[in-house]
Amino acid sequence: MSDILKELSDEGVSIWLDDISRERLRTGNLAELVKDRHVVGVTSNPTIFAKALSKGNAYDDQVRDLALLGVDVEEASRAITTHDIRWGCDVLRPVYDRTDGVDGRVSIEVDPRLAKDTAKTVAEARMLWWLVDRPNLFIKIPATPEGLPAITETLAQGISVNVTLIFALERYGAVIDAFFAGLERARENGHDLSKIASVASFFVSRVDTEIDKRLDKIGSDAATSLRSKAGLANARLAYALYEEKFGTGRWKALKDAGARPQRPLWASTGVKDPDLNDTLYVDELVAPGTVNTMPEATLVAEADHGQVRGDTVRGSYGDARAHMAALKEVGVDYDDVVRVLEDEGVEKFAASWKGMLDSITGELESKKAGA
Repeated sequence: MSDILKELSDEGVSIWLDDISRERLRTGNLAELVKDRHVVGVTSNPTIFAKALSKGNAYDDQVRDLALLGVDVEEASRAITTHDIRWGCDVLRPVYDRTDGVDGRVSIEVDPRLAKDTAKTVAEARMLWWLVDRPNLFIKIPATPEGLPAITETLAQGISVNVTLIFALERYGAVIDAFFAGLERARENGHDLSKIASVASFFVSRVDTEIDKRLDKIGSDAATSLRSKAGLANARLAYALYEEKFGTGRWKALKDAGARPQRPLWASTGVKDPDLNDTLYVDELVAPGTVNTMPEATLVAEADHGQVRGDTVRGSYGDARAHMAALKEVGVDYDDVVRVLEDEGVEKFAASWKGMLDSITGELESKKAGA
């Protein structure tokens, strides 16, 4: 019986789970996925935590203690989320040790309400780093214009960063530059560059969702023939940019000083259009030195019927550029698409964060009343 996820891993794709919960941790489910499904990392976001808190009773004891102590909701949210992330880091620590720090990583996001405040984002990143206190942690910082200097400053302090919410190729180039600048400053600050890691989370399916909506509105045969291909084209061109940027003298100097490359991470890989193959954003984005962070449903689908055909990224750059040109020809404004997606991404995570805080507030008040 073939092991499709092993085949994917052997092609240089690190399989990460885009989910975490107290229930998954305490039942040993995450450890099982590491053991049996080749999962070597975990990502989280405000939406994932909001969902986890809304189900079951796994958080009841901790919330009851926090209610008795009279902590406010902000402190309670940090205590709850960092507990899960610390636990996840401990589950993944053997992978971290085995891969010499390449994988075995667990990500926690800064408060998304700070996405447009550089100084507060850096302060939050430092605090989360101290609270979790695990070497295999990633701090997620969104790639907003205000996030770019925060990425540089956080890396400069020796803190590993997962850059999130990247949609635009131009912004991805700026993210890589921010990474280089952060490592250069880290070296000046006396940090061991080999201990600092980073990934750049390039979102995929959301690009198709937004562009397909615009293509359907245009409605011509030329437009509809372009549906559901932009997400892959955009990601493949991101990998081309990655190869270009990490082939420069600037990177060589950092590499010679012990630095590790900032790996491209494919995010938003759950297929949202039911007419598409549910493993599309995994099978078609296979390239060495990448990460694919999958919702569990996508992980299960890939294990069951994924088709690993070797590298499906390099060699496709010409077709990807032609597709993006064709989108422009039929009237799709790429710059507007990525602007809308970034704004929506920040807003959605902020809304999820509020939902999580509201849920914690309700639980705290309930436990306090029942004390």
